[in-house]
Amino acid sequence: MLDDFIIRAALAALGTGIAAGFLGCFVVWRRLAYFGDATAHAAILGVALALAFGTSALTGVLGISLIMALLLSTLAGRQLGHDSILGVLAHTALALGLVIVSLLQGIRIDLSAWLFGEILAVGKSDLALIWSGTVLIAVLLIWRWQKLLTATLSPDLAYASNINPKREELILTLALALVVAVAIKVVGALLIGALLIIPASAARPWVRTPETMAAMAAGIGALSGVGGIYISAQANTPAGPTIICVAAGIFMITLLTRNLTRLKTL
Repeated sequence: MLDDFIIRAALAALGTGIAAGFLGCFVVWRRLAYFGDATAHAAILGVALALAFGTSALTGVLGISLIMALLLSTLAGRQLGHDSILGVLAHTALALGLVIVSLLQGIRIDLSAWLFGEILAVGKSDLALIWSGTVLIAVLLIWRWQKLLTATLSPDLAYASNINPKREELILTLALALVVAVAIKVVGALLIGALLIIPASAARPWVRTPETMAAMAAGIGALSGVGGIYISAQANTPAGPTIICVAAGIFMITLLTRNLTRLKTL
C-alpha cells in the first residue's frame, strides 16, 4: 500500500508533467529555452518578496515573471538581443532574491527546497493549486491554440490574419510563468527549464503535426513525473532530479530509436 505522501507526490508530478509538456512545445518552437530558465531563476526573487510581504509564493512568482516579460518586451531589440537581456534579468533577479532572503529577520527558509524541489512535502492545497494550474493552461491552449500557433510559425501570417503576435507572446509568457509557479515545488527553480524542454524535444522527431507533438510531449512529461517518483521512492534519490533524469532517459531512447530507424531505411 502506497503512503499518502507518495500518492500526492505522484499526482503533483503527473499534473506538472502534463502542463510542462504542453507548453514546452511552444518553448521549443520559439527557441525560448533560455526564457524558461530565466523565469525559473527569477522565481527565487518572487519567493523572497512573498516571504518579505507575507503573501503566497504563487503571487510573488507570477508577479516577478510578469515584470520580466514586460521588461524583455520593452528592452529587447534596443542595442541588446533577447539572450543578453534574459541573462542580465535572470541573474540579477536570482542574486537579488538571495540577498533579500539573507536580510529577512526571524524567517528561516530552506533554499534547497526551492532550488531543487520538495515534492514529497506537497500537501492537498499544493496539489489543488498544481492541478488548477494544469487545467487552466489546458483550457488556455485549447482556446488560443490556432492563434498561438500562427503567431509562432509566422508573425507576418499572424498580422495578415488579424492576429497580434505581441499579444500572443505575452499570453504564452504568462502561461509559462504559471507553469513555473506551480512546478517550483515539484522540481525546483534550477530544473524547471529541463522539464519544459526535454519532453517536447523527445516528441519532436516522431510527429508530423503540432497537435500530435503537444499530446506526445504531455504524455512524456506525465510518464517522466510518475516514473521519477516511483524510482525516487525505490532508490531513495531526490525526487525532482530523478524526474528530470527519467525525462532525459526517455529523450535518449527516442533519439537512438529514431536514428536506428533511419539507418534501417537506408
